Amino acid sequence: MTTAVDDLRQRLLALSEPDMDGVLRDGAAKRAARTALTMDALARLWDEACAAVPFDVPRDGIGLAAVGSLARGQLGPSSDLDLVLIHDGRALSGAQLNEFANRLWYPLWDGGIDLDHAVRTRAQCESVTDADLPAAMGWLDVRPVAGDAALVTAAAVSILERWRKAARKRLPELLDSAKRRLERFGRMPYVNQPDIKESRGGLRDVVLTAALSASWLADRPHGRYDAAVERLLDVRDCIHLAAHRDTNLLLAPYQATVAAMLGLADPTLPGDERAATSIDDLLTLLARLGRTIAFSLDATAARAEHTLVHEQPRFSFFQIMHPRAGGRREAPKFDLLAPGVALHEQEVVLAPGVDASQDADLPLRVAAAAAGRGLPINTSTLANLATSPIHYADWDDASRTDFIRLLASGERLLDVWEELDFVDIPSRWMPEWAAIRNRPSASAAHRYTIDRHMIAVTSRLARGGYDDEHYAALLLAGLLHDIGKRPRVTDHAREGERHARAVLERMGFDASIVRMATLLVREHLTLSEFSTSRNPNDPQVGEELAAHVGHDPVLLDMLFDLTKADMSSLGATAGEQISGQVGWSRWSAQLVTAMAANAHAAIAGR
Repeated sequence: MTTAVDDLRQRLLALSEPDMDGVLRDGAAKRAARTALTMDALARLWDEACAAVPFDVPRDGIGLAAVGSLARGQLGPSSDLDLVLIHDGRALSGAQLNEFANRLWYPLWDGGIDLDHAVRTRAQCESVTDADLPAAMGWLDVRPVAGDAALVTAAAVSILERWRKAARKRLPELLDSAKRRLERFGRMPYVNQPDIKESRGGLRDVVLTAALSASWLADRPHGRYDAAVERLLDVRDCIHLAAHRDTNLLLAPYQATVAAMLGLADPTLPGDERAATSIDDLLTLLARLGRTIAFSLDATAARAEHTLVHEQPRFSFFQIMHPRAGGRREAPKFDLLAPGVALHEQEVVLAPGVDASQDADLPLRVAAAAAGRGLPINTSTLANLATSPIHYADWDDASRTDFIRLLASGERLLDVWEELDFVDIPSRWMPEWAAIRNRPSASAAHRYTIDRHMIAVTSRLARGGYDDEHYAALLLAGLLHDIGKRPRVTDHAREGERHARAVLERMGFDASIVRMATLLVREHLTLSEFSTSRNPNDPQVGEELAAHVGHDPVLLDMLFDLTKADMSSLGATAGEQISGQVGWSRWSAQLVTAMAANAHAAIAGR
């Protein structure tokens, strides 16, 4: 017996096909068409189920609801369907409900459709969404499919009202869920094989942003944000087509196909080069989209938290007790951190009256203050900093000092640099940064993009016993050690030395710092290569390695620290393990340490 959904999966795929040239165009229109087709098929399936059961299904008191991507009109080519059969508890008996539900679910399963289904009363829907945050997120978008539309709508309205009432208490839970996903899946802009739904900046963050907006605590961004969401949905659709299944993982085997469907493959290039270049461009695109979405979630969350703080009149107990207060509202408090930079409600902001468009060094002072305090930069402040008249050749002692302070902030550097990079400030300090920004590494050992890897390395460089000059050189080498990773460059260490020298001389660093930092950039692979290919017990090998650092024992220590940070900052794709051949394993640590000791012995014996 045929049903309305027998060939639904094939029809959805047919609606999703790329154009004749292999490019997937009009993604939003295709998603709307898939949604309309599915809703129509489900409505006809409902009628068929009503006709097939040996009892009357009433018009009132029972209805079918779509939630999730189907309700949002974002259905992918192979997306699963989230359906809820809602009833009032009286329309059908328990046995009748079960038989009727089976008439709906089994044809979908038989047709190869992935299905997330439930049968609930309105009260049960409310109970589940009160206790289960993901369920509540899904119910913020609901569409009646068939049956009693008023019942479905009433349940949806009730759940939305309950969400708005509870949002003030549930905001920490919502933000904690985003933090846990970040720890598990990483940031989409920096992962070479990202989960475009669960990673930071992915589609799950889009749902959270919508939930914050639905709470009425804060409006969500529009314009650029909306365009980023639609483009990320295009990527998701292409992954479905490349993988032939419902998945959000952009694995390496799919990347060339996905890039081609997105129109990123240059037909004028040879095949292998075309694929490699298109993958590079794809991951760069994802980095841009992920940054936009993650920043939008952060901005919306910050506004929501700000709303909670200021919902109540800001009277202090002592103002009430002291008649001099006169019942006046407490003025906002700003603690000055640096010229033009202040602390306000645990965020770094611009001091009152400061005009960022008149101060080229203000972004550095803000960044150094935020990193030093371990605090976020206010999102409005970031937007203002983008107007700062930065010129890459204008550096003085104060700006160089702030730059080194920023680089020396350890793990806090990661978040602050990410915030600055969203408004493209690092590329204005160093134009060379733009060439590696968002770019994936060609090495399979690297999980992260080139720019993120270099920041991670820098964040791991501790001061130890170095004086100011040597530590500054080490930090600058960490920041720039992979700056030479450009397309078609065969020796990125040598290429990086050239770029690093240009950057540091333009910034005006002392010649000794430039000399040490560029040497470390040029030699940053040397110690690890010696360790895996040479005999650490051969004195001649130790002498040869020592010669690479000019027989300078401090430079050798700096190279060791840079090598350790570099190898420690490699990361496996989620679910994989880095082998003992790469990364800072116990085995590699022993080899590198023994090789460095051999070189130290050669230096001491001169």
